[in-house]
Amino acid sequence: MKNLVVLTGPTGVGKTELSLSLAEFLHSPVINADSRQLYAELEIGTAAPTPEQRQRVEHRFVGTLRLTDYYSAAQYENDVLQTLETLFAHQDHALLSGGSMMYIDAVCKGIDDIPTVDAETRDLMLARYRTEGLNTLADELRLLDPTYYNEADIRNPKRVIHALEICYMTGKPYSSFRTHRTKKRPFQIIKIGLQREREDLYRRINDRVEQMVENGLIDEALRVKAYRQTNALNTVGYKEIFRYLDGEWTLDFAKEKIKQNTRIYSRKQMTWLRRDPDMTWFHPDQTEDILNFIRKAIQ
Repeated sequence: MKNLVVLTGPTGVGKTELSLSLAEFLHSPVINADSRQLYAELEIGTAAPTPEQRQRVEHRFVGTLRLTDYYSAAQYENDVLQTLETLFAHQDHALLSGGSMMYIDAVCKGIDDIPTVDAETRDLMLARYRTEGLNTLADELRLLDPTYYNEADIRNPKRVIHALEICYMTGKPYSSFRTHRTKKRPFQIIKIGLQREREDLYRRINDRVEQMVENGLIDEALRVKAYRQTNALNTVGYKEIFRYLDGEWTLDFAKEKIKQNTRIYSRKQMTWLRRDPDMTWFHPDQTEDILNFIRKAIQ
């Protein structure tokens, strides 16, 4: 039997260090499931694995994209399944690690077969977003696909734009393609969730933000500022630093907003992950318990 071990948990919980130990135990590379770590230019702000960590254990899907590259969870599903097929040809175990819930679900459950958006439609909708704004596009989505409008996060430009792209390209509501059927995988999936007491997690998040700034987050944001309208940079950390670089906020205020928004995001992650009945939860320090759990599961 082939086994995919999935290691996940909220941002800042301590996945990276444990993933190295699990990868060594499983004799597997770490297959990254953090959607922002795919972008080569965002190492500091995404807490991407360091060169030393990548030398210790091979990592896949880290730094493989440019900021202007179009990439989706459906493409990620396809790419990771191809990677797993290659790995499982000569080994029995593999490790997927990260906190991007949609990417993890894409690998474990599958993404609906939604048509690929052509470049012309994508460029048109991005241009409209820049000139007309999110509210106008959201109002249009409400008319074209009220079902999806009522269930989507309409404050998320990526969600609204993508739904409209499908509506215009196919002439059908985006919601009509969303079947939510779980696809059967030819391997066993073992899900491990990491959790900490909230106060401990928040302290780690706050410390990590300070460390990112010390490590050069501002310089990194300056280097990518010209691409701030891309989806890759519509993320916590960069959005706040851009406000500082624009002169709207002080650095201290920007850092506090990053901490606050990261804490909010961590709560959203936990809400999503706790819905999964197949998840087994551990504290990150329970390394031996986790290894024993994996040993039993892959027997």
